[in-house]
Amino acid sequence: MHYLILGNCAAALNAVEGIRSVDEEGEITIISKEPYLAYARCLITNYLLGTHEEKDLWLRDEEFYENSGVNLVLGKSAVKVFPEEKKVEIEGGKRISYDRLLIATGSSPKKLGVEGEEKEGVFGFRTLDDAKKIRERTKKAEKVLVFGGGLIGLKAGYALKKKGLEVEVIVKSPCILSRVVNPEAGKLISRWLEENGIKIRTGLGPEKIIGNKEVEGVILDNGEKTKCELIIVGKGVSPNLSFLEGSGIKTHWGVVVDDHLATNFSGIYAAGDVAETKDLITGEPTINALWSAAQEQGWVAGINMAGEEKVYPGSLSANATEFFGLPFISMGRVREKENVEIKEKIDEERFLYKRLIFKEGRLIGTVMVGNVAKAGIYMALIRRKVNVEHIKDELLEDWVDAGLVRGIIEGEEGFRESISPEGKIIKFA
Repeated sequence: MHYLILGNCAAALNAVEGIRSVDEEGEITIISKEPYLAYARCLITNYLLGTHEEKDLWLRDEEFYENSGVNLVLGKSAVKVFPEEKKVEIEGGKRISYDRLLIATGSSPKKLGVEGEEKEGVFGFRTLDDAKKIRERTKKAEKVLVFGGGLIGLKAGYALKKKGLEVEVIVKSPCILSRVVNPEAGKLISRWLEENGIKIRTGLGPEKIIGNKEVEGVILDNGEKTKCELIIVGKGVSPNLSFLEGSGIKTHWGVVVDDHLATNFSGIYAAGDVAETKDLITGEPTINALWSAAQEQGWVAGINMAGEEKVYPGSLSANATEFFGLPFISMGRVREKENVEIKEKIDEERFLYKRLIFKEGRLIGTVMVGNVAKAGIYMALIRRKVNVEHIKDELLEDWVDAGLVRGIIEGEEGFRESISPEGKIIKFA
């Protein structure tokens, strides 16, 4: 049995472990377009900031691949999949046969789509190479413009501000983090960022990037011209699907999979940012481009590739980080408005906020700013879909603890997961 995995990040690594939990003998090959061992993308902000070096980002060392019997091919992209022949063509024209294939090619930053975007000094913020190039560029840059108010752009802007650059975030929507939190939380976080020196402007976008070979500034869509030497594009990500064109593998927003993470072709699976799974709460198709979802999906896909059957229940949107010491977490359906009950409280002076969203007596979403210590409790309630009608008011209080909800959750598994401010899943003993 030959298992071929396209990609070398969270989904791929967990797929290897899932496969090896069932099949200790089968051949495993990983193809990755990046030249590095697997690393933690969520830590490239720390690399850019200078608190972590390259070696601190590695998720696995060479010994892991050797001990797992993995043939690792780095610096090569998949360019075509031939499902009927069970082969994948990679850069250089070589075709590799497989018995089971996992598509875990991740996603790439969206483009601005404006004139001048090809100039030196314009970067996405997704890979270690992105972080290296930006870090080098800071040596001759004074001002940076960040286009997009999502987590990717804001993390880069935060790191660059900490490095001493002037940072201006420009976003077309009325508020930052519009896809991650509700407007009230977004405004609170925005005010915190501004108080810490990051300028935020809403309702604007780029019209043209100006300069000769290198970036010298931007003309905005209101006609204003502003100078900068560095631009970060933080407009979100798109799944890496182009190599699947003409293959017959069904795609929509991402690669369409069933609840075993299998595609419409026997023996082909998908996991991670490229996979279109289902929302754990609504059951609707979605892509939750999250580290934790990629880990879970990779593990499940690996087990199923190796011949056992494991159902993937769906992914839950969850985002967490901190800026200048202010943490926040959002989980579940935080922007839901119809047929829901919302309970919230805010202390603007202390930058504290909590929002709970209930539907049919169940908690379906949570936003927390400032105090995120009890996030694991809310995650457990959302995941387990339990009825909390009788304790909704208590759940809003800061004193809430596991004892309040233990009796209404079957088992303790839900309690054992939380999210660190860096976005990592924490497992409790």
